[in-house]
Amino acid sequence: MTITDCCRALEDGRCTSRELTRQFLARIEEKNQTLNAYVTVTADHALEKAQQVDEKRERGEGLSALAGIPMALKDNISTRGIRTTCCSRMLEDYCPVYDADAWSALDQADAVLLGKNNMDEFAMGSSCRDSCFGPTRHPDAPSRVPGGSSGGTAAAVRAGLAVYGLGSDTGGSLRQPAAFCGVVGFKPSYGTVSRYGLVAYASSFDQIGPVTACVADAAQVYDVITQRRSGDAACSGPAQSTVRTLRRSIRGLRIGVDETMLRYADGSVIQAIEKSMRVLREAGAELVPVSLPELSGCLPVYYILACAEASSNLGRYDGLRYGGGSGEAAGYEEAVCRTRSERFGPEVRRRILLGTYVLSAGYGKAYYQRAQQLRRQWCGYFQQVFEQCGALLMPVTPSVAFAQSWRPVDPAGQYRQDIYTVPANIAGLPAISLPCGTGEAGLPAGIQLVAPRFADARLLNAAWCFERIAACGTKGEEADPGGI
Repeated sequence: MTITDCCRALEDGRCTSRELTRQFLARIEEKNQTLNAYVTVTADHALEKAQQVDEKRERGEGLSALAGIPMALKDNISTRGIRTTCCSRMLEDYCPVYDADAWSALDQADAVLLGKNNMDEFAMGSSCRDSCFGPTRHPDAPSRVPGGSSGGTAAAVRAGLAVYGLGSDTGGSLRQPAAFCGVVGFKPSYGTVSRYGLVAYASSFDQIGPVTACVADAAQVYDVITQRRSGDAACSGPAQSTVRTLRRSIRGLRIGVDETMLRYADGSVIQAIEKSMRVLREAGAELVPVSLPELSGCLPVYYILACAEASSNLGRYDGLRYGGGSGEAAGYEEAVCRTRSERFGPEVRRRILLGTYVLSAGYGKAYYQRAQQLRRQWCGYFQQVFEQCGALLMPVTPSVAFAQSWRPVDPAGQYRQDIYTVPANIAGLPAISLPCGTGEAGLPAGIQLVAPRFADARLLNAAWCFERIAACGTKGEEADPGGI
């Protein structure tokens, strides 16, 4: 069900919000034991909120488009009085005393929170296997991963365990699981959605965004979560309405394609890109060849900088000020060492060690400062490309969802899954993952559109036109706006 479907059902009186919430809670009880998409289910909280919305509706009060609609949050988004663990033993009993700005905005819009979704520990991973609560499984193929780190949220939306969800994207953590699961994952421009209350991984990369069943839903959620931003000093972009732009034609929009990027993708992903190019041409877009530097150069830049920031951000978890302790110890150093060794998982420890190394004396200039210089260069490369076109078309992932049993020979093998997603985070650009048919083994395949920073409305409109034509075969300017 989409947000529009639910709105119509509630407004027409076909069901109440409480009845709708009960249906979703029943589905969670039935399916979550297999999928493991939720780590915390807030049934009482959800039913109480739904009852409040029903009472407001009966009184004829004005309600938002999201009022009474069941949704979910990734478990690194703070919720006052509700467990927020980042799926780590370090925070397994942590209950925040404040709400994240993004969740607060949804709460004020009367959204109904069903619970918190599984994720890779501290958002560090691309499979949703690195969680202290066990792995999340792909809704269509349990032997496959749903992607990460927002895998629980993508799986919940795909399986009908939530109408939509909020996740975070540091290097592709919204877009990659959305592509694997066949849903929409939207990473807004850095600086449009407040990060206040998002447990930090890499602060200059992290961004909250929606996972939804369709582009129109992503625009509706985005318009709400951009309204509350007082807690994040990095918020500098315009808080604009994007829903109103979804009727616009993209005829004449220049979309750049760098075909050399496809060298890392398998056949099913290449077919998805070729199909997407045909769809966009049907909508009237003009596809133009563009050239970016070797894409693999983004990976070391991203992982050096992100791990350096993780090393700093996670330094507070010592078992004394933050995080659970590990019992008695002879002194402070032993207590910290035992806590961090026992309560951080192997992937988190690996990235902290890498980040500490590149920041250490004698290595900062060779690694961290050089990576910062290259990051600025990549921002310049994108600026040059966007002088030739209004958006970029590229893959989301090199392949469809891989097997739960797959393990790379070295950690860098899994890091290469992020080759198409980290560039947008490096430059702070808006990017969206869209379903585009199926690939190997009938699994969902996805494509990615990227736009200049703060051109979120243009990006969502282009994505909406693509979606409508791909689904209905209609021209973009004639497409049914889906109740918007």
